[in-house]
Amino acid sequence: MSRILLFHKPFGVICQFTSDGQHPTLADYIERPGFYAAGRLDTDSEGLLVLTDDGRLQARITDPRQKLPKTYWAQVEGVPDETALQSLRRGVRLSDFTTQPAEARGMDEPADLWPRHPPIRVRKAIPTSWLELVLREGKNRQVRRMTAAVGLPTLRLIRYRIGEWTLDGLEPGRWRLL
Repeated sequence: MSRILLFHKPFGVICQFTSDGQHPTLADYIERPGFYAAGRLDTDSEGLLVLTDDGRLQARITDPRQKLPKTYWAQVEGVPDETALQSLRRGVRLSDFTTQPAEARGMDEPADLWPRHPPIRVRKAIPTSWLELVLREGKNRQVRRMTAAVGLPTLRLIRYRIGEWTLDGLEPGRWRLL
């Protein structure tokens, strides 16, 4: 029977068990042999990472044909207008591809938001705001590239949900076996 482990990846942790000599790894948090990440999060992103001991399930979770929705909360520099949100909803032309349409909406800062270490950079003259984006694809640094393309650079990125699994009840650096 497949086992699934949900991990709340902190900022600065790389999504592998092998050390790169510079960053903490999954092995610093998870002492469960045989589990492998189903997808990745950039070192400078936080949030939900799903791990499993089942290679077929791992492939199914990460396969773009499965269209498994992934929900991200992005703190961005600036305030989104309807034009920027519509661009994200239609799909954004990037240098190497055009993204699939995303669900995009402005949101309040997440309740019970944990502090990030180090904190984001803040500029007194430029406000920040939060977006919720739901994607069904996941290319390298895609959310950051999408928000930058519509004039809203990402300052903090949190993956909150993958399919039915969420961060609810998981503190940064903690995991739960389902």
